Amino acid sequence: MIRSQHAAWNAEEVTHLPIVALTQYGVMTTPFSQRFAHALIRHPATPCDFVRSITVEAHRCTEGATEGLHLRYRLIGQVSQLRLPSPAQEPGPRDGLWKHTCFEAFIGQPGEECYREFNFSPSGHWAAYAFSEERVRDAEAPDLPSPRITFTPGPDELILEARLPLAAMLIAFQGPLHMGLTAVIETQDGRLSYWALHHPAEQPDFHRKDGWTALLTTP
Repeated sequence: MIRSQHAAWNAEEVTHLPIVALTQYGVMTTPFSQRFAHALIRHPATPCDFVRSITVEAHRCTEGATEGLHLRYRLIGQVSQLRLPSPAQEPGPRDGLWKHTCFEAFIGQPGEECYREFNFSPSGHWAAYAFSEERVRDAEAPDLPSPRITFTPGPDELILEARLPLAAMLIAFQGPLHMGLTAVIETQDGRLSYWALHHPAEQPDFHRKDGWTALLTTP
């Protein structure tokens, strides 16, 4: 187990899984078939007094004949102090989800410039973007399949689960995957805090690959 001095979590709150937080220089390797909870760290430039911890489980799943990636985000804190988007009557793709409470994943392969970004809103809306290099959208990439999102709020915690078909990532799964697991949390006063496995810059920047410190390996 590798712990970061800056990670805001309590191991007693997630007792059923190994909790893994990354040091500034560490990389956590997770077998695709096993479950681990990765602790997200709040960027020091974006304070938030109402969130105690955010953890993310990531593992391979199978639903029927479809293989996919299952992500489970768990936030512990004063949920009533957070601004959460209302449930959508017809969930679908939306831009700008990151402007409010949103959970995200960035996925690429070591040594490759291209990557995928996925945004999951508590409303049920989602976004999927293909990039040919950092912040350069890939205009030739086909539309990505829809994820399946479930959201369960409570007074002291909330859980968002997203299941992505492997085809959604448009990446050949013949080697390990680098993942950046992130979240944007909005409080009732409209302030945003930014959470990630590692923050390599003075300002939040989820597209920086040196912040993607989870390495997911295939069997």
